[in-house]
Amino acid sequence: MNAPKPDVLVSEVGPRDGLQSVKATMPTADKLRWIDALVAAGLREIEVGSFVPAKLLPQMADVAEVVAHARRHAGLTVMALVPNLRGAQAAVAAGAHKITLPVSVSEAHSLANVRRSPAQMVDELREVVALRAAQAPAMAVEVGLSTAFGCTLQGVVEEDAVIRLAVACAGAGVDEVGLSDTTGMANPAQVRRLFTRLRAELGERAGAAHMHNTRGLGLANCLAAYDVGVRTFDASLGGLGGCPYAPGASGNVVTEDLVFMFEAMGVRTGVDIEALIAARAPLQAGLPGEPVYGMTPEAGLPKGWPLGQTA
Repeated sequence: MNAPKPDVLVSEVGPRDGLQSVKATMPTADKLRWIDALVAAGLREIEVGSFVPAKLLPQMADVAEVVAHARRHAGLTVMALVPNLRGAQAAVAAGAHKITLPVSVSEAHSLANVRRSPAQMVDELREVVALRAAQAPAMAVEVGLSTAFGCTLQGVVEEDAVIRLAVACAGAGVDEVGLSDTTGMANPAQVRRLFTRLRAELGERAGAAHMHNTRGLGLANCLAAYDVGVRTFDASLGGLGGCPYAPGASGNVVTEDLVFMFEAMGVRTGVDIEALIAARAPLQAGLPGEPVYGMTPEAGLPKGWPLGQTA
């Protein structure tokens, strides 16, 4: 009998967002073992890397090989980040199922991160969408609006500007537009407001919540997004990650803690949390000495887990 369809999609971003944010480079063989362990835990979408010049991010130099390996897993959506058309061309050639482009609402962050203004990135999106139509019509294209909740370089980011840019990205032809708390400045009330407005404007094209735990509000912000209808959440095993162009913005939401929260609420993720915690072993083997985070792995699962069942 088929398992019931999960209620939410947990999109694992550690192999990209996590690994590009640490100084060490994980050996390719360890990356592949880590991805295999994530798939074995039940994750159905993994951002496996980014197509950027190796001289800028040597941690991502093997991304085409990693995509090829990940594609062997049936039922897995293999996602990669691309900053521009050139990266999208490489992702198409490698066979990624889905690409995501970071479009910053903050002009200062956009110039630091991708050397283009937000308006120039919308033009780039049109070229990427045209490439997809010509060469890879089955490939999904999404945008994560970076610095949607504030910017360490610019400061306050106006909510109207976020929605205007989201509408422009959707108009460029992308499949989904999500919101990213790149700098860890979001709070639950702000998350509810912005995602409510985003969903009102874009409907089913409103995409994922990408939250950071920089100030301890990552899970609270995910729950706020869930309460207003968001059903896709980015997270990183062990809380690896941040943004190299947003000073002090460390700490993605911990996948293990996010899955525990939802499963404890009765919200199905389709993820085996014990196997997910076990996936920390290949991560730590590939990055010896790198700190990993998470309250659930440290505390362990409650007696009687899954909750409501007796031992």
